[in-house]
Amino acid sequence: MKLDLTDIQGMLLRGYRLPFVRYFFLNFTHAESGRAFIARVTDLITNAEVWDTNKVDKTLNIALSATGLQALGLPVATITTFPVEFLEGMGSRCHVLGDTGTSGKEHWEPMWQGRVDAWLAVNALSPAARCSGFDEVLAIASQTGGVIVVGTQDGGALMVDGRFKPIEHFGYVDGFSEPDFVGGQARDVPGDGKIGKRGLWDEIKTGEFILGHRNEAGELPPAPSPAVLAKNGTFLVYRKLEQNVRAFRDYVSSTGGRFPGGPEKLMAKFVGRWRDGTPLALAPTAMDPAIVADESTYNNFTYGDDPQGLKCPLGAHIRRANPRDSNGFEGRLATRRRIIRRGIPYGPYAPEGKAIDASERGIIFMALNASISRQFEFVQQQWINYGNDFKLGEERDPLVGNNDSGGRFVIPGDPTKNEEAFICSHLPSFVTLRGGGYFFMPGLTALRLLGAGNIDPR
Repeated sequence: MKLDLTDIQGMLLRGYRLPFVRYFFLNFTHAESGRAFIARVTDLITNAEVWDTNKVDKTLNIALSATGLQALGLPVATITTFPVEFLEGMGSRCHVLGDTGTSGKEHWEPMWQGRVDAWLAVNALSPAARCSGFDEVLAIASQTGGVIVVGTQDGGALMVDGRFKPIEHFGYVDGFSEPDFVGGQARDVPGDGKIGKRGLWDEIKTGEFILGHRNEAGELPPAPSPAVLAKNGTFLVYRKLEQNVRAFRDYVSSTGGRFPGGPEKLMAKFVGRWRDGTPLALAPTAMDPAIVADESTYNNFTYGDDPQGLKCPLGAHIRRANPRDSNGFEGRLATRRRIIRRGIPYGPYAPEGKAIDASERGIIFMALNASISRQFEFVQQQWINYGNDFKLGEERDPLVGNNDSGGRFVIPGDPTKNEEAFICSHLPSFVTLRGGGYFFMPGLTALRLLGAGNIDPR
């Protein structure tokens, strides 16, 4: 199936892998001027056409919140066709997501306490290109009027020993296992799609991620009306996650001293991969650089041969986020919950073995999916912040779960080797939500219609 690459925003089909980014957030103060701004900015949006061998120096993408669509004067008859979770917004659904305690909205950054109408992102090869892309948008805002910037967030690949490394602040290599779907532009890596026949992997249906296309149920996903507004669009979840690097390192050091295998293996059990990316499912005893270096191998595994979690614990982060065949039905249930992940760290890298300064550190997490409730919210509520599907009761994700009340994480022992289970108790929250929102990322045709004020629900 061929997709119209000129109509789809580029970051939906591929991760740009550019080392610098600026996310900025706008409010519309006047509907007509706001539409004029959209019309002008649409000409700068990066679509999904394949680049040549050289990367562009910068990209631009845009998404709109429910309040943003209302501020642009979208007809009420169209607004009401959007999913309820999108209309309510992330801040109103903290009880669903487990965003309570220190992650509750009352503790979010000031920008997220109020209205945020639009999300824009400039990904760039250099800080200068990032500023250039941002300035281009500001110039349009100045010329059209009706738009104000309510916040910005810079991020970038972490610089370690003078070079960029694909790691996050806790020290794990990141970026494995992006969904391989029909029409997508991610590398065809075994394990990224859905479980097929004879041990092979198939592409996931396009409609799990892009509106207006058939999903795994053979249906067109529920979408706003008219169809032209939804076609080739998706929903974007944006979350600023602060990482408490000191608490993580202290816990791993103290608890890892009692764990057979030490802190390094404890880190691997938390995530389900060794810090270099080697999956426990394939190498449960040690890192294996050969596995990580081989795209045909590093994600090519299931959990059916490890029902007790002796290799990869049932509650490990990657097993929760994508259980594969853990929950039966040959992985079909997990396939319906897949999300496209985008994001990048923010804040400076804190070298190990040295004092950690007070700088902000974390990761900007973004999810792209056709259904916020069926995909992102289900994973966040049921798999990250609850453990019933893994026979773990109320145990939460050890790495990103809300463990404000003191969590626990069980690492099973092998009874055939007279090993006892190891229980990590009094787990703190290593990650705290600092704000976020739900946005609709339209296709370029829809953006042009929005800019012209030509959305007619009839």
